[in-house]
Amino acid sequence: MVRKDGWHEATSKTTIRVENEVEAHREANNYKFGFRKWKGHVTERPIEDRSDIVKELYSNLSVVKPQEGSVVTFGNVIYVFLFGWWISLIYFLVGLVMFGTIFGCRYGKVCWKLALYFLWPFGKFIEKSDNHLLQREVLQYFHILLMILGSSLQCHISTYIWFLLGYPVLAVVHCLACVLSWLLVFTIPVAKLNARILTTVLLMAPKDVQIQRLEKVQDPFLKQVILCCYRAFNVYYYKYTIQGINIFALNLLPLVLITLIVGYTDREHKYFSAETTFATAIISIIPLSYYIGMGIASISAQSNFAVGAVVNATFGSITEMTFYITALLQGHRAATKCYEEIVKAALTGTLLGCILFIPGICMIIGGIKHSEQRFNSRSAGVSSALLFISIGGVFAPTLFSKTFGNLVCESCTNIPGNASVPFICKDCHYDTVGSCFYFFFLPHDPQPLVYTISVLLPAAYLIGLIFTLKTHSHIYDIHISDGHGGHHVVHWSRWRALAVLIVATVLMACCADLSTENIEPILAHFSISQYFIGVTVLAMVPELPEIVNGIQFALQNNISLSLEVGSCIAVQVCMIQIPLLILFNAFYDVGFVLVFSDIHLWASIFSVILVNYIFMDGKCDYFQGTVLVVVYLILLALYFFAPSPRSC
Repeated sequence: MVRKDGWHEATSKTTIRVENEVEAHREANNYKFGFRKWKGHVTERPIEDRSDIVKELYSNLSVVKPQEGSVVTFGNVIYVFLFGWWISLIYFLVGLVMFGTIFGCRYGKVCWKLALYFLWPFGKFIEKSDNHLLQREVLQYFHILLMILGSSLQCHISTYIWFLLGYPVLAVVHCLACVLSWLLVFTIPVAKLNARILTTVLLMAPKDVQIQRLEKVQDPFLKQVILCCYRAFNVYYYKYTIQGINIFALNLLPLVLITLIVGYTDREHKYFSAETTFATAIISIIPLSYYIGMGIASISAQSNFAVGAVVNATFGSITEMTFYITALLQGHRAATKCYEEIVKAALTGTLLGCILFIPGICMIIGGIKHSEQRFNSRSAGVSSALLFISIGGVFAPTLFSKTFGNLVCESCTNIPGNASVPFICKDCHYDTVGSCFYFFFLPHDPQPLVYTISVLLPAAYLIGLIFTLKTHSHIYDIHISDGHGGHHVVHWSRWRALAVLIVATVLMACCADLSTENIEPILAHFSISQYFIGVTVLAMVPELPEIVNGIQFALQNNISLSLEVGSCIAVQVCMIQIPLLILFNAFYDVGFVLVFSDIHLWASIFSVILVNYIFMDGKCDYFQGTVLVVVYLILLALYFFAPSPRSC
């Protein structure tokens, strides 16, 4: 994909050249107001159009190429300690067993050859020594296996012994090695190596298995190469995808299932503690957030602007909303306001992370690679103004209650009869308890203002959608690269993406329920402030996929989208999520009052002012990013040392 960003004084146009129409829609959605920013492709890219680094990731380890550099690398040495020694040892022991049977000696020799091979497989390759087709050989031995099950006497006795004593043991070994190396991601070449040995080499006739060193072969390209591995470790496997799904999101799916099974079957915590269940439930939210984001991107890219806007507005906040609502319900059932304070801390933590941390870390990483990056200051100014509106609207009830509310102090003490000693009061707060009726409120009650803001903020969001999607959609000039306009294969169809969205949302609700159900022991840990838990773990873990997207945009020198990632999330929090929480509380009273503590109020206001100052000149570097991240860490330290909320 080629992107050319051209900003002019009279008009602001972005020219984007991509491979096909679907990718054009995805890229255009990235620049539109209110849409979640998505990095990954929603269509399958031909392998021949990818870089050499990516091509190597999808290699099947059957190609012999000229050796470049030494095979003695850090990753290969680590392989010996993690996999090589114990696989080699098991092969040696299986070889001893095969020699002990007398009739299995030829398989024993192969096991010993493979024992040496697995100890250091690099710079070597396995080939067939005869001219028969490999497929015929594999089918032949599968046929032999079926004949063994049928007690046929026509097969050689050594083959019986091999499939009864040798192959099952090695199959378990290679399956274990495959799973471990696959889960480690960066050692996927080891998984491919073990899979090829299990499904091909161990099913070949012993006489056909030949192991050669690359330097001893004059013309290796004429050989029937079965397996050739150069590196056991490749750091670029973080880019590896299967059907468009990133490898990390794919590997975390079993954790989601394990969390649900353990969480709902071990209610009494006989086998796993509540802290363990909480940790696995929170981690499970990460891949589910990824699937929801990919589903949103797939549907939006294949639909018109109206459908895309509805899907983004509906599912874009579903990750956070499921947690907030389940937490409020849990607090309502437990008759405590502590969960409400946790939700408010999580809301504030999301705002701080999106305003400070996400743009800051993107500026640092992008600035290290590109020295200085430029973005459209006018566009950033619009985002900053929108953040001011959002923050002002969300915290207006808080300012109202502190200005017109009644100050209530508890734990007041003095010495009777001694007027010279003043009252000593602790735990002072403003009384913000409102009426439960919709059209009748007590004096100085902030609820009318809350309901007014809950209408104005979504209205502002809707106006922004109409502006970018309808009336001023011509701002974004999208072009499709020549020769690619009609050729594309979508990873997920609309119906498949919708099914993934629904399933991921249900699983997300279950994980959110488990996390809020098992968070109580952590909240009772008085050495950690509940504020800190809310603004860190509960706020930023669901946003990890978005952070990764922003970093990838910055590495591609597209800092504009990196900055928009955080702004988009912050705007959705203020203009969609908080009004939805107010609407939910209006119909099902869980005691949620939109009045924040002073620490939330001033931290958010200070963050918006700082970001607005940073965005003024239209350029950024790693120093400015460091400033934002350091300020974010200072605020986290403030929350860490702050006392827990009064209700906790």
